[in-house]
Amino acid sequence: MFTATTLNRRSYRTQNVARAVFFLMTVTLVIPVLIIVGTLVVKGGPAISWEFLFTAPRDGMTAGGIFPALVGTVWLVAVALLASVPVGVAAALYLSEYAPDNLLTRSINLAIINLAGVPSIVHALFGVGAFVLFFNIGASILAASLTLAVMTLPVVIVATRESLQAVPQAFREACWNMGATRWQTIRKVVLPNSISGILTGVILEVSRTAGETAPIMFTGAAAFVAFLPASVFDQTMAMSYHLYYIATQQTGVPEEVTFGVALVLISIVLLMNAISIGFRVYLRGLKKW
Repeated sequence: MFTATTLNRRSYRTQNVARAVFFLMTVTLVIPVLIIVGTLVVKGGPAISWEFLFTAPRDGMTAGGIFPALVGTVWLVAVALLASVPVGVAAALYLSEYAPDNLLTRSINLAIINLAGVPSIVHALFGVGAFVLFFNIGASILAASLTLAVMTLPVVIVATRESLQAVPQAFREACWNMGATRWQTIRKVVLPNSISGILTGVILEVSRTAGETAPIMFTGAAAFVAFLPASVFDQTMAMSYHLYYIATQQTGVPEEVTFGVALVLISIVLLMNAISIGFRVYLRGLKKW
C-alpha cells in the first residue's frame, strides 16, 4: 500500500550501514578476548589439576602448585572490597544527595576523575609511603589491600553516583511529601533501587584488583611465602605477582605452568564477575520501574 520514497530508502541504507559498522566494532572487541582465552586454555589447560590448584610451589617454582597465591589473591580482593566499597558508596551518597553544587564539590569531582587516571605504579609508591611507612603497618595484606582500595575508589564512586542519579526524582519527592526524612528516603527508596548499578562498580573493582601487580609488589606481595596468611598483617603470595615472577624473573619454569597460572587468574576474575552479574540481574528483576 505504501511505496518507499527516496528519503526512506536513503534512511534505510544509512541505518544498515550504521548497524554493520557497530557490529564490526563489537566483533573487533570480542575476537581478541576469545583469542586470548583460547590461547590460555590450549597452552595452560594441561597444567590444571588438583595438585596444581591445592599445593604450594616447589623446586624454585618450576613445579608444584599455586595454592598460596590463590588464597592470597582472595585475601587481597576481599580486604580491598571491605575497605573501598563502604567509603566509595558513602562518598557517592554525599556528592549525589547532600552536597550543594559549589566550588568545593566541583573540586572533589575533579579530584576523583584525576585519581582514576593516576598510574598504578604511583599508587604503589603512595601505598609504601602512607601505609607501610607512615602508618607503620609494614608490608602486609592490609597495606596492599588499602593501596588497591585507594586505586579503585574512583570506580566505585562514579558507578554509585550514576546509579543514584538514575533513580527518578519523583521517587524522592513522593517520600518527602509523605513526611520521610532525606536519610529515610535514601535508605528505603534510593539505595534499594540503585543497588544493581552499585554492583557494576564492584564488578569493575574486582577485575582490576585481582589483576594488579605494581601496587602489591611493594606493599605486601612476596615472591614466595611458605605458609598461608593467618591475618591481614602477614605477607602473602598473589596470582598476578606470582605470574609476573615466574614469567620474567625465574628460569626453568615450564611454559604450561606459566599459562596455567594465567588461566587460573582470568578464571577467578570471570567467576567473581559472573557471580556479581548474576546477583545484579536478580536485583534488577525486582525493580518495579
